[in-house]
Amino acid sequence: MSDGMDACAMLGAVETRSVSPVFVGRAGELTALTEALSRATAGEPQALLIGGEAGVGKTRLIEEFLGAARDQGAVTALGGCVELGADGLPFAPFAAALRALHRRLPGELAAAADGHEGELARLLPELGDPGSHEPSGEDSTARLFELTVRLLERLAADRTVVLVLEDLHWADASTRHLLTYLLRTLRRGRIVVVASYRADDIHRRHPLRPLLAELDRLRTIRRIELARFTRAEVHRQLTGILAAEPDPGLVEEVFERSDGNAFFVEELVVSHEAGCAAGQLSDSLRDLLLVRVETLPEAAQRVARTVAEGGSTVEYGLLAAVAGLPEDELIEALRAAVGANILLAVPDGDGYRFRHSLVREAVSDDLLPGERSRLNRRYAEALEADPGLVRPHERATRLATYWYHAHAPEKALPAVLRASVETRKRHAYAEQLSLLERAMELWDKAPAETRESLRPIDYADAYPACGCDPETTSLRYLDLLAEAAVAARLGGERERAAKICRTALRLLDGDENDPLRAAWFWTETARLQSNLGRGDGWPEIARAQELVKGLPPSAVHATVLVGAAGWGMLRNPGPEALAAAERAVEYARFVKDEPIELNARITLGTILVSAGDTEGGLAAMHEARERTIALGQFHEAARAHVNLSSSMEALGRSREAVEIATTGIELARSRGLVDSAGWIRANLAESLLSLGEWDRSKEEAERLLRSGASSTKPGGTALLQLAHLAIARGETARAAEHLAEARSRYGARDPIPQYTLPMAQVAIAVAAAEGHLAEVREQLAAIAETGFPPGTHRYGWPLVLTAVTAEADSRGLPAADGGRAEALALVRRCVRGLATQAPVWEAHSRQVSEELARAEGRETAARWTEVVAAWEPLERPYQLARARRRLADVLLVEGGRREEAAALLREAHATAVRLGARPLREDVELLAARARLSLAPEKQAPAEPGDDGFGLTPREQDVLRLVAAGRTNRQIAEELFISPKTASVHVSNILAKLGVAGRGEAAALAHRLHLLDTPL
Repeated sequence: MSDGMDACAMLGAVETRSVSPVFVGRAGELTALTEALSRATAGEPQALLIGGEAGVGKTRLIEEFLGAARDQGAVTALGGCVELGADGLPFAPFAAALRALHRRLPGELAAAADGHEGELARLLPELGDPGSHEPSGEDSTARLFELTVRLLERLAADRTVVLVLEDLHWADASTRHLLTYLLRTLRRGRIVVVASYRADDIHRRHPLRPLLAELDRLRTIRRIELARFTRAEVHRQLTGILAAEPDPGLVEEVFERSDGNAFFVEELVVSHEAGCAAGQLSDSLRDLLLVRVETLPEAAQRVARTVAEGGSTVEYGLLAAVAGLPEDELIEALRAAVGANILLAVPDGDGYRFRHSLVREAVSDDLLPGERSRLNRRYAEALEADPGLVRPHERATRLATYWYHAHAPEKALPAVLRASVETRKRHAYAEQLSLLERAMELWDKAPAETRESLRPIDYADAYPACGCDPETTSLRYLDLLAEAAVAARLGGERERAAKICRTALRLLDGDENDPLRAAWFWTETARLQSNLGRGDGWPEIARAQELVKGLPPSAVHATVLVGAAGWGMLRNPGPEALAAAERAVEYARFVKDEPIELNARITLGTILVSAGDTEGGLAAMHEARERTIALGQFHEAARAHVNLSSSMEALGRSREAVEIATTGIELARSRGLVDSAGWIRANLAESLLSLGEWDRSKEEAERLLRSGASSTKPGGTALLQLAHLAIARGETARAAEHLAEARSRYGARDPIPQYTLPMAQVAIAVAAAEGHLAEVREQLAAIAETGFPPGTHRYGWPLVLTAVTAEADSRGLPAADGGRAEALALVRRCVRGLATQAPVWEAHSRQVSEELARAEGRETAARWTEVVAAWEPLERPYQLARARRRLADVLLVEGGRREEAAALLREAHATAVRLGARPLREDVELLAARARLSLAPEKQAPAEPGDDGFGLTPREQDVLRLVAAGRTNRQIAEELFISPKTASVHVSNILAKLGVAGRGEAAALAHRLHLLDTPL
């Protein structure tokens, strides 16, 4: 052995500072972190992402920040992602951080989790039994996410909490989803969330990459990218490590070889101080990382290799069982590895991990293939012999990992399937899918007797049970595919789910002959085709219908029928859809599957309303809503709120729609139904826009877009409301941007009228605002070609009104004359197919007729007066203001009624100003200026007895007195012999007329202005 190698062999005994005692550089980054801490302490939650290549100094920066935070009295909690490959432990960093909070604040955390211990135990088993409290599905995952955020907000209500999640590049999908939800929805509490990731690991297809791109769009999140050290910073780092001024040649050599990577600087300095020649270190990263491991005693090297294969952290008991060393020798080996800064004792438990993950990777990669398999087998055997060696919630996943890497399919397949069941119970669907895919990989490798010993482990949604004794019936590969398809869909991997379904259908077309299961897979495929924007799903539904014909009744039959009815409700809500919905209800009732029946009844009610049976349809949906709530079927109850609020808006009953939507959002949020809440909130934004509550509509739409609701279509609807609002406020370019994004969300392969018609209306409005009349005509012609299916009048009337108004506005322009007759004829053809089953659509019909007359130069004040009269009883302030402006114009043209025209213009102007409708305001101001009319409010005459000056009706005055007395809506209804709903409408009208936000303000204003002088 050469002298140089002798020196290297002595490396472990040399006393050197491998970590600089001086914190080098990062002043700006540390300042950003401490400023975020200050803002959080003031009550503004903060979120920061720290990225940088491996070894650049992310952990050291975080350690310095945590020290500073603790010095200021903050409670800190650290959790790191665990690297176990594709089957990484779900929620590992959150579980570790919550465990740290549980140790530091046991009482406070228990109080914050009060009532939800079982659900939160999926993340923190110490809280109790993580039994399933909800059916498995997206909603149960959303519920867990919301409870986690609520827990953190409560903990941070009166103390500053710093939550650090390290190594996001190893994060499992469930952790990524929970982090996204946390960063999007955290709005309260004195909390700082810091997450770090290894930037050089984020390749083009890395699963963290789209998450980082999404988070970049959130203004509330700050990104900190750590660059490598400069030469000056390396010089300072070397000075700190050596506790002396370094030689300039050493600084240059280390800087060049390390490229400024702080970890590599440390390793090179240690080797240099030990007397190792530069030539003994390979240029490859692995050799650089392994050099210090190779200087350890043989027993310590053996232990390091064992730890490297055990996972990110290995418990001492498990390590002792696998290492095969006497306890004293094992402790001495660990002492040597820890003393050399290769391993670290885990501060929060009885275990060990590598100081730097790169070293662990290098040691693991350096193992021989047979050596790696042997170590994994020993880990698996030790864990099977003593399951208590690891935490219960990690046991199944780690055992599956060990047997898989041990290349023992006869043991790995059952272990992987057991682990998949455990991950499903925790609603970690992405990890369940990874495990099921490993099971699919192992299926043919496992011996036949192993496969025959497997039993059905679960049934995916309505996937048909085997119809036999599960104790004696083997699990089939087809059953495995069904579980994987549902796990993929619930985990958001729709592409993978579709591929799995295709695989299953190929098997069913071949040797497998099972029409019921084939129908189930075709129904799943139909749903996925629509979700992926690759079609409307009807061919798949039709195939499923053919397959179940003649088979004994089952839940699959009912599911197929409900799918067909739902398809018709959205795309062709005519007699066929109605008949399909009725059949679905009857069949679901026949097979005694009430959840499916309730779903079908909601669909039926929606179609009935569209068909004109208003009362019957609403009653069916109300009954279904009450029954689903009574049964605890909250997903179906939320869907009832979605369809009810939409139907009320379709009937022009926007105030009732707002009430239903508000109740539905509260229900959905309380049950963690985030996606359902998104659908309802989209409806709420639409109804608020109709009612003239534009700022609130905008707030709800933007809140929906921030919420990250899993479905893209509610976001598309929210964008359309923002587009309508932008048009009305004169922001044409912004409206076009919203429209483009909405189109992207809806996709182009599944044209559903409730999306395509509103998009066409916005496109027509944008073209009209830009003066492109030819484009307006082209858009209308394209829509007229496909027509307006039954029940789509709610979208058709506003669209046609927008188009005909553009024609009328362009009358007299030479460029618009050509093709005008044809365009107006097309408008008349369109309106013949539109129903007027509610007053709001009758008002639209009257205005379209008069806009046609205006386009042809034959409008009259008498007919415009009828239009205004049609709008006045309705809560549609914007439409009423536009009609008043038109009537005023005609009155001025006809002459003799200037005062009446002035009053109309003042009313229209006041509405435009209040709404922020700039084009309408400017139009009114221009007309008033041209007619030399003042828009200033007229001096009010003394109020007549009984006139309150706010336009309150006698009934509203009665309601106001009771509001001021503190009565609830129900109490008001009882005293005045009206319904609670009518009382609610009166209260809403009073608040609007008084210009106040709440009941308390209304009472105070009434008392201050002596509106309540008459005794009750």
